[in-house]
Amino acid sequence: MASAKKPSRQQVYTLIVQIGRKEGDGLPDKATGAGLVVFSSGVNEAEAVRETVAVLKQAETAPLDVTGYGTLAEREAAGHEISDDERQLMQRALDENAVIIAQMEPFYDDAPARE
Repeated sequence: MASAKKPSRQQVYTLIVQIGRKEGDGLPDKATGAGLVVFSSGVNEAEAVRETVAVLKQAETAPLDVTGYGTLAEREAAGHEISDDERQLMQRALDENAVIIAQMEPFYDDAPARE
């Protein structure tokens, strides 16, 4: 007798992660860090954050701060505009139970040099 597949409780969460510098992190030479938009699956946001931090550490980066923006439904309820590309990446994160970096923006220290 084949059992019915239990529905997944996984959801995809949108996270903004700030990373600092670490040797071998792959960031541009003069960058002081970066901001990442991440889609991460988890049964709750805390699990999605833990998985994201673990993956980023394995990738030789230095995660400093994570801000959660909720699930697709929560973002829609908050009035966020979500592109088809974002929706596809969120679905991929769910299908693959994955952490997907959707965008990376390096940070630079634009402060003028002191004399």
